[in-house]
Amino acid sequence: MDNWQEKKHVITRNLQEVLGDERLDEILKQRDLSLYWGTATTGRPHVAYFVPMSKIADFLKAGCEVTILFADLHAYLDNMKAPWELLALRTQYYEAAIKAMLTSIGVSLEKLKFVRGTEYQLSKEYTLDVYRMSSVITEHDAKKAGAEVVKQVDHPLLSGLLYPGLQALDEEYLKVDAQFGGVDQRKIFTLAEKYLPQLGYAKRVHLMNPMVPGLTGGKMSASEEDSKIDLLDTPAAVKKKLKKAFCEPGNITENGILSFTKYVIFPLMHKDDKFLISRPEEYGGNVEYSNFEDLETAFAKEEIHPGDLKASVELVINKLLAPIQEIFKDPKLQELTKKAYPPPQKVKGNASAGTDEITPSKLDIRVGRIVEVSRHPDADALYVEKIDVGEPEPRIIVSGLVNFVPIEEMQNRDVVVLCNLKPAKMRGIESKGMVLCASVDEPKQVEPLIPPKDSKPGDRIVVESYETGEPDEVLNPKKKVWDKLQADLKTTEDLLAVWQGNKLTSKVNGNPVTTKSMKNAPIK
Repeated sequence: MDNWQEKKHVITRNLQEVLGDERLDEILKQRDLSLYWGTATTGRPHVAYFVPMSKIADFLKAGCEVTILFADLHAYLDNMKAPWELLALRTQYYEAAIKAMLTSIGVSLEKLKFVRGTEYQLSKEYTLDVYRMSSVITEHDAKKAGAEVVKQVDHPLLSGLLYPGLQALDEEYLKVDAQFGGVDQRKIFTLAEKYLPQLGYAKRVHLMNPMVPGLTGGKMSASEEDSKIDLLDTPAAVKKKLKKAFCEPGNITENGILSFTKYVIFPLMHKDDKFLISRPEEYGGNVEYSNFEDLETAFAKEEIHPGDLKASVELVINKLLAPIQEIFKDPKLQELTKKAYPPPQKVKGNASAGTDEITPSKLDIRVGRIVEVSRHPDADALYVEKIDVGEPEPRIIVSGLVNFVPIEEMQNRDVVVLCNLKPAKMRGIESKGMVLCASVDEPKQVEPLIPPKDSKPGDRIVVESYETGEPDEVLNPKKKVWDKLQADLKTTEDLLAVWQGNKLTSKVNGNPVTTKSMKNAPIK
């Protein structure tokens, strides 16, 4: 590939955005591009990692020098997603998994450079630059930059504010022309472009992949069990997860199965390869596609049934996973897997209670209907609501929603209510529950969650994978049960309410809790 325009086409195909397009042209006219892709060593890598892997294959085809950064220190800084004692083990696991994935798609590891963050991020020079960076970045910019990447909690740790600045410095210390990542990294990339020149360092090019929907329709996440297919999942597990995957007939916008073909299967196909949809003769027989656009058009017209698409993608996924699983038959790697991702530790209660694990099944969340609402007599920002939650009498609940929802929109509104908080007096009126809302602090924005479709007052709301077990009568405030669980409640890019990526759904009909417009917002 001698022509720089050809190289640019391969480098940028399927990307959502490029920052620094002119700089990219200037470099490619002179020489090959050097770039890096970083991955924080947190949850176990899953099949969605084939999306960046297929782009790395593109970069190598275009003659790029590619560095893969195992961002171990970042994994710790991001709200300690990887505990310090597990950091080295998880980094080893990531290195083995990523190398196995690249081998599976035919990428030569000899052309790649692998680096761990702690190899240079603990040096005197880098540490000094962290201090220099912290003296020019405002707290506002640091928080804003990490909003879609760093775990968002009510009381963020200082480490999460350092994270974006360190990622910016990585571009200089890895001596690259460009950084590649998902579009969720965009705010970190723009921070790097703003602040690196203030330290006397060059502005880099930024290449961004789109966020690919998970199998449930939302972002494919390492913490969302049904959304991801683990690299070590058996064919039976792959089949089960794909069977549950969201793949609505004709829907081409929120379709994780279709997206997987676009960003993984088609880019990895060789020149004369075709993607085969296998189906019985009575349903039209087998059909082949040499490009994604034709497949997408056929699916949009409902010429391809979701079941046939799933079955065909299942075959490709198992073919991709087979060589990885062969590599991981090595007893040392099996032992590493157990050590890097041990079963979750249970949170112990008092001696008489034995072991008490804090899980979302402890929460008594129900659909409620506001049957009466008035302004709090002694607090301008508070409503006093009477809410039907399926009990003989409505509950009195006090909510700070006056500045966000007009009183006429509160009357007869269906809401999602946490019913087992310890009753608390709010300016003299006892509140026996909480209306759950998507809420961000800057700029301050709040909107009540929307109950599942076809639900009625009193219907239980549960978290997927935690449907069993009875909720506590009252959440123990001394054990901070609600505080610990609330930290992982948020809305997704697709306006779904989730806990650690698992959807909040009706226990009656399985429909999800949603929000009107607030994406990636904490729920409180």
